[in-house]
Amino acid sequence: MSESTVVEIDGHEVKLTNLGKQLYPSGFTKAEVIDYFVRIAPTATQHLAGRCITFRRYPDGSDADGFFEKRCNRYRPEWVPVALGPGDRRGGIEYCCVEDTATMAWAANLAALELHAPMALAEDLDTPRTLVFDFDPGPKTSIVECCRVALATQAVLDAVELRGWCKTSGSKGLQMYVPLNTEGATHQGAADFALAVGQVLERQLDGAVTTVMAKDARPGKIFVDWSQNAHHKTTIAPYSLRARPRPTVSTPVTWDEVQECADGEAELVFEAADVLSRVDEHGDLFASVLTVEQELPAPQT
Repeated sequence: MSESTVVEIDGHEVKLTNLGKQLYPSGFTKAEVIDYFVRIAPTATQHLAGRCITFRRYPDGSDADGFFEKRCNRYRPEWVPVALGPGDRRGGIEYCCVEDTATMAWAANLAALELHAPMALAEDLDTPRTLVFDFDPGPKTSIVECCRVALATQAVLDAVELRGWCKTSGSKGLQMYVPLNTEGATHQGAADFALAVGQVLERQLDGAVTTVMAKDARPGKIFVDWSQNAHHKTTIAPYSLRARPRPTVSTPVTWDEVQECADGEAELVFEAADVLSRVDEHGDLFASVLTVEQELPAPQT
């Protein structure tokens, strides 16, 4: 593949540049990033469509400083849709919507290695479609402990007849999505419920979990980050790459895999090629997050 080319994708012309540039220390090139984005697009865009997507761009590679880009690039092609989302003191700003393969390729060409998505759709920013538990390992812990906490979390959710689906963060942690997809859900209600569950886990798993945000409270513990449910927050999207030394991916996993990891029998680290193979074999393990309807229990008074 040449260093620069124009390709047609779904009737749109996409200019691709600097294709041989190495974007990961492992040697993974920009051409390989674009190839992954294009091949995963039919699956990934199901979880991106209709949302205000924040890019985290790394034009100098994953081992250099990246930057978040909320406002959709003013040089975007006219066929890249935008949606009004949370902004600044001057009001809302236009975010990119990533809804098709051509837009995925365009984003990859910008070295937007990471795609971050909110829990709400752009058409109804006040109603989260999903609740998220973000399990963040503190010093001297790992994804193994995250998986143990995830299993304990699902046990708590079982008591109120809620189901969750897990994915790796693609970095160090694990996330559990609890689909809602019903009217009446609120960001504050989701955050309050996630915090309440986290506090139950603090009592059940004494010394293993914290819901305190202070960094000095985290060594040897898993931080259950309930604040990711706030109105303005985003979480790394399913199937997004991460800016790590290797092209790891935020990857949906089964509960059997979570159990195996908790038992020390699996690492749950997946790179781009692994994820493409997993989707070919298993389909979208996160598909139910988009369709399952659940309601949070009413708060206790």
